[in-house]
Amino acid sequence: MPEQPTHTFFNSRCAEYKTPFGAVPAGQTVTWRLTVPERLGYVDPHLVLTKDREDPVHYRMDFDGQTPGVNHFVFQLAPTTSGLYFYHFDLYTDFRKIYRTANGEGELTWVNGLDWQLTVYEPDFKTPDWIKDGTMYQIFPDRFYEGVPNKPLPFADRIYRPDKTGEPYFWPNEQSDGYLNMDYYGGDFAGIQQKLPYLEELGVTCIYLNPIFEAHANHRYNTANYLKADPLLGTNKDFAALCAEAKKHGIRIILDGVFSHTGSDSLYFNREGRYGPGGAYRDRNSPYRSWYDFDSGYVGGYRSWWGFETLPEVEEEDPSYGNFVCGKGGVIDTWLGLGASGFRLDVADELPDDFIEKIRAAVKAHGEDKLLIGEVWEDATTKEAFDHRRTYLRGHGLDATMNYPFRNAAVAFARGEDASAVGEQIMSICENYPKPALDCAMNFLSTHDTERGITAIAGEPANGRDRYWQSKRMIPGDRIDDALRRVLLAYAMLYTLPGVPCVYYGDEIGMRYLPLPTKEGGYFRTGSRTPMQWDNSANKGFSTAAADKLYLPVDDAADAPTVAAQQADPDSLWHTVQGVLNFRHSHRDLDSDAPFHVRFAPKAKGSYRPFAWERGKLICAVNPAREEAELPLKLEDGTRVLHVIGKAEVKGDELVLGAQSFAILG
Repeated sequence: MPEQPTHTFFNSRCAEYKTPFGAVPAGQTVTWRLTVPERLGYVDPHLVLTKDREDPVHYRMDFDGQTPGVNHFVFQLAPTTSGLYFYHFDLYTDFRKIYRTANGEGELTWVNGLDWQLTVYEPDFKTPDWIKDGTMYQIFPDRFYEGVPNKPLPFADRIYRPDKTGEPYFWPNEQSDGYLNMDYYGGDFAGIQQKLPYLEELGVTCIYLNPIFEAHANHRYNTANYLKADPLLGTNKDFAALCAEAKKHGIRIILDGVFSHTGSDSLYFNREGRYGPGGAYRDRNSPYRSWYDFDSGYVGGYRSWWGFETLPEVEEEDPSYGNFVCGKGGVIDTWLGLGASGFRLDVADELPDDFIEKIRAAVKAHGEDKLLIGEVWEDATTKEAFDHRRTYLRGHGLDATMNYPFRNAAVAFARGEDASAVGEQIMSICENYPKPALDCAMNFLSTHDTERGITAIAGEPANGRDRYWQSKRMIPGDRIDDALRRVLLAYAMLYTLPGVPCVYYGDEIGMRYLPLPTKEGGYFRTGSRTPMQWDNSANKGFSTAAADKLYLPVDDAADAPTVAAQQADPDSLWHTVQGVLNFRHSHRDLDSDAPFHVRFAPKAKGSYRPFAWERGKLICAVNPAREEAELPLKLEDGTRVLHVIGKAEVKGDELVLGAQSFAILG
């Protein structure tokens, strides 16, 4: 059994025991220091270092002197190749070893335990500086703003619901004959362009757009033509104009790259016959035939994404497909040439590493300032797929990933999870990720694939309930104020952690997940994709089109938030989010060079415990409880409150933080 912790043998997160902190570039020297009490008798410590999927190597540590009752040992090594390394310590006497436990601490034990992880990345790994201290804003294009109302439908099978306040079609679903994903709101490039001053005022420096390529579903993840903008959004020329105008406002635009599958209803596959007699499905001699895997063993006769026959998977390693995406005049080249500043790769963990590396080369051919982000829901350094460890976050693939681990930690904390567990989640990512990638990690509370942040924090979990239950689900009115307060704290937390703050459209005003049945790809997504609520005019200001030109209901509750109302209220969520973003932009201690360290994360019974962390010379603290909390932070003389949400006061060397409050000290 493990010995009770009465001595710190090692801590990977403390400079006294390991330098530098976290991941390192290949060729950089790492120093490990171990302390062993003399009472344990003779020991001969070895660092046991194992490169991923290789045999362990035992390195004898050097004796480095004594302090009263304690022997010190040290070892230095500069890993020469990138990869994942795992390590523990073997005392070489009495079968005693030191393995990792919570918070990076070492534990003396006689049985096997958990290793520490050391991520080694390519020494030439660089990521764009412009994004590191900026703010992203995610837009689901069909739902943000309709700049050109009453547009004619470009295809006859697109539907606008006349009963816009009624429940959407959600049965039959996508696997049967039905209307799923065929209804549109009409958001467009012109609408985004008209709202650029609004985004600039909020503090946005980068827009991430969900798919914009021609496709025959409102989510546009079933690409029909990679080289053409969906006509309901506008033309390629309109997109170029949007990028040019955004640049004037200090805003760049990145696009969603969906390269693991196309639509069955596409120029390339053409199962539905929309694009004439050609296409891989209809013509064995089609130039696109080699892109797909046809076999009678598959349902429908071809491999499809997660069994959805409308999403035939592509062979990413097919030379023709690779050249189409990455070659001259291809998808990447075309859209970056029109003014985009990068791509977010959909389901990046389902794309082969060598394909991602080709995409990176194509993106960076337009300049090292172009950005490549991947959708990964877990720790991207330890992700496994295709029966091997993924390498895309080591310097030759992605610049960064969507930071779902941070999102999960923030939501869990706002829901009352133990602060020490939340701190461990955050520190694990900070320790494992290469710094160039962590600096660009996308920190969000909601996306198009999740419930709205306010619902995730304060709503009743869906837990797999059916669509009919979902259609009645909503946050009770008497819990909205509490929900908004906790959302505020979650945002303040996320936006002061390492990485890049990202706002999902409407979250800045607390748009709620509407009680709508899931229809857009499942996974409870529909309620997170309703139209932006600009004001209390018709259609909440989303569009001036006639009622028969829209289909899903907007939030028509009396207390439904709108941009206009919140901009007029200095105490609103909108102003609070803007205030945190402005503070971040104006203080270098919150920029990408500011180190992160957990300062106070008590492990205690009960929920809603305070949490505090350091960024550079600043201390950030949050109290999610409904009562005041005293944080024994051992503050230095002269420490004062620089920014506060709620109430905060420095008393001696402690911080007194009001109920459901957040503060930044310096």
